Amino acid sequence: MPTKVRKAVFPAAGLGTRFLPATKAQPKEMLPIVDKPIIQYGVEEAIQSGIQNIIIVTGRGKTAIEDHFDVSFELENQLETRGQTDLLRIVRSISDMINVSYVRQKEALGLGHAVLRAMELVAEEPFAVVLSDDVINAAKPCLRQLLDIYDSYGASVLAVMEVPPENISAYGSLDAEPVAYNGTIDRLYRIRDLVEKPRPEDAPSNLAIIGRYVLTPEIFSSLQEIRPGAGGEIQLTDALRNLQQRGRPIYAYRFEGTRYDAGDKLGFLKATVEYALRRDDLGRRFLEYLKGLNL
Repeated sequence: MPTKVRKAVFPAAGLGTRFLPATKAQPKEMLPIVDKPIIQYGVEEAIQSGIQNIIIVTGRGKTAIEDHFDVSFELENQLETRGQTDLLRIVRSISDMINVSYVRQKEALGLGHAVLRAMELVAEEPFAVVLSDDVINAAKPCLRQLLDIYDSYGASVLAVMEVPPENISAYGSLDAEPVAYNGTIDRLYRIRDLVEKPRPEDAPSNLAIIGRYVLTPEIFSSLQEIRPGAGGEIQLTDALRNLQQRGRPIYAYRFEGTRYDAGDKLGFLKATVEYALRRDDLGRRFLEYLKGLNL
C-alpha cells in the first residue's frame, strides 16, 4: 500500500501581471470568484480530497494570503457583537479548515523552483501540488481522482486535458500510451515523454498538463539535477521528464470535470459567471439578469 498523501503544496509567489492594476497591491490568488478568493477553491478541493496539511509558497507582497487563513479576532468579535452569526461561522470556518505552513520563494524562478522550496516541509513523503489559477468544478474533486490512481499504482500522476492543438504551446504536453482503468481505456495514460511549452508542430499530442499533481518525493532530487528550461526557469515538467527517463513510472489522468483558467481574464470571468449561476442564493436572479441584457 503506497504511503498516504497528507500534504499539498500551493505555489503562490507569482506576480499576477495579467491582472494589473488589480494585482499591484494584492495577490492574484486573493481575487474573488463571487465571494471567495481563487486560492480558497483549491484549498477546499484539497480538504474534500482528504488533505488538510497545506504548504503555501509565497513571495513579497503576499501577506493577504496569510491573513485570510489566519484568525481575525477583531472581525470575529465585531460580528459576534452584532449577532451576525452566519457571517461569523463563515469567517471562523476559513481559519479552522486547514493546518497551513508558509515558505518564501524570494525569486520567481519557475514552478519547479517553487515546489523545491517546499522540500523541507514536505520531507520524504508523497505530496500533491495545486495551482490555484486552475479552478476545477467536478462532482468528485479532481485531486481526489488523482489520489485514487496514486493509491492504486504508487506512482506520480498528473492531471491532463485535451486542448486545441494551436494552444498546446501554453502548456506541458506529453506522449503517452493509454492504460485500462476503472472500465475506461481513454482516461489513464502511462507517460513516455513530456515537453514543456512545445511549438504546435513539435507537440507529441494535444494532451496538456494542468495544475494538479500527485508526486513522489524523488521529484526533489530531480529538480536539483536539472538545468533551467523554457523561459530560463526551473520547470517541473523537465524534472518529471528526467524521472521518466530514469525509468520511474509516471501516469497522466484525463480528469472528469470543468477547468477554468482563472489566471486569464476571460477564464476568470467565465468562472465568476458559472459559479454564480450555480449558487442557490444568486443563481436564479443572476440568470434572469443575464437573460434581460440587450446583447
